[in-house]
Amino acid sequence: MPKPIPIEKVQTGIPEFDLILRGGLPRGRIHLLEGAPGTGKTTIALQFLLQARVDGRRGLYITLSESAPELEATAASHGWSLDGLPVFDIVPIEAQLDRQQSVLYPSEVELGETVSLIIDRIEAENPEILVIDTVSELRLLTQDQLSYRRQVLALKQFLQGRRCTTLILDDLTHQESTTELHSLVHSVIVLEQSERSYGAARRRLRIAKMRGAEYQSGWHDFAITESDVLVFPSLIAEEHRSDFEAESMESGLPALDTLMGGGLTQGTTTILVGPSGVGKSSLALQYVSAAVKRGEHAAYFSFDENFKTLEHRSIALGVDIVEAVRRNEIGWQRANPSRLSPGQFVWQVRREVEDRDARIVVIDSLNSYLSTMPEEQALILQMHELLTYLNNKGVVTILILAQQGIIGDVQNPVDLSFMSDTVVLLRFFEAGGEVRKAISVVKKRTGIHELSIREFRLFPEGMQVGPQLMEFRGVLTGVPQYDGPAEPLLHAHSKGG
Repeated sequence: MPKPIPIEKVQTGIPEFDLILRGGLPRGRIHLLEGAPGTGKTTIALQFLLQARVDGRRGLYITLSESAPELEATAASHGWSLDGLPVFDIVPIEAQLDRQQSVLYPSEVELGETVSLIIDRIEAENPEILVIDTVSELRLLTQDQLSYRRQVLALKQFLQGRRCTTLILDDLTHQESTTELHSLVHSVIVLEQSERSYGAARRRLRIAKMRGAEYQSGWHDFAITESDVLVFPSLIAEEHRSDFEAESMESGLPALDTLMGGGLTQGTTTILVGPSGVGKSSLALQYVSAAVKRGEHAAYFSFDENFKTLEHRSIALGVDIVEAVRRNEIGWQRANPSRLSPGQFVWQVRREVEDRDARIVVIDSLNSYLSTMPEEQALILQMHELLTYLNNKGVVTILILAQQGIIGDVQNPVDLSFMSDTVVLLRFFEAGGEVRKAISVVKKRTGIHELSIREFRLFPEGMQVGPQLMEFRGVLTGVPQYDGPAEPLLHAHSKGG
């Protein structure tokens, strides 16, 4: 059986894009980058040529859609300089009235003459990396599709003989023939941009075709920042397995660890469920604090609270989260779903795990993550893949889910218990003229846990977990019946935990 011939790759200047391409674009081939205007084709093409300059490769940018000064302005908006990078523009003569040079006016020439001009410039510059922006302008020069295809095929044959890696851009302005180039090129990269009902537009890309080379299929989110193009490869959890011992992560509160059957097991997901204000975030913070004290890195992603609010809560719990974040012991990030794509969020989580070795990850809360992006139909599936990845890496994951209502008829906005290994239920209940809080473990796949319901307090002396609520019935309904003595169950000054 013949062995596959190794393919030399050319880096694109976008490291995460090269990951999707399994090393970069195959060298000496023709690649089509297509997408509607505004999707980021020119920016990605510029990044490709700038990387070629860094690598010492000769580059050439041929533009039929905008002038060289316009292209330089686009690059300057990202802080890039095109010095030393040849740019050849073919634009309408109206835009060149002040320039003292020969300019080709596409609407007055034949397609063959334009292609000949492009070929002449390529021969003169002899580039190793070439960008042609955009092929749509060539398509406008003729209404004869057969002639257009023949000229593009001639250009392809010329380029193949030169070992030149070519990126052809297509803005898809002629929807009736959007796939006519697919059979002539070696690779097809599709860019897409969608507007949300609120917030930043979402950009994503996929490799529709790549002959003879491996790549990661599917859609991948990407973003264009002031200085970079950031690509966020979609997550394949099964590619990230690791060996670890499934030890228990303790909270630092003996009574809470007893309730949890020794602690939270590594490589598992725990959901903290309860109404707003019952203490879910504080409970998660307790585990984060304990991890930091053991010298482990923790990551906290907050969709709901700003850092100042979390700081106030941590102080009341006796945790100096500000200093821990400053020392990089806790990776705290404010996640803004109106500006953040799902792929970018997953990538941020991965960076905390793979680059900083986070042993515990908190996502606060699932309600905000899901409800602020209602148009994302695959969010649940994407979250499931993320949790599988974290489990494979031996991370303790804590998800916070707020229930609707306070006492009595409390409902879950969405059922995500199937994604969790442990479910911890927190409830308000009233007794002796006070609003109190109860905690219980209703599910744990990885070991034995207490079936009891315990009272717990958060303030004023940090989190405290009390004894079992033996004399109560109906605590989980929020309106229990109490048959015991009329005395506090958990004194404010007790140290039960």
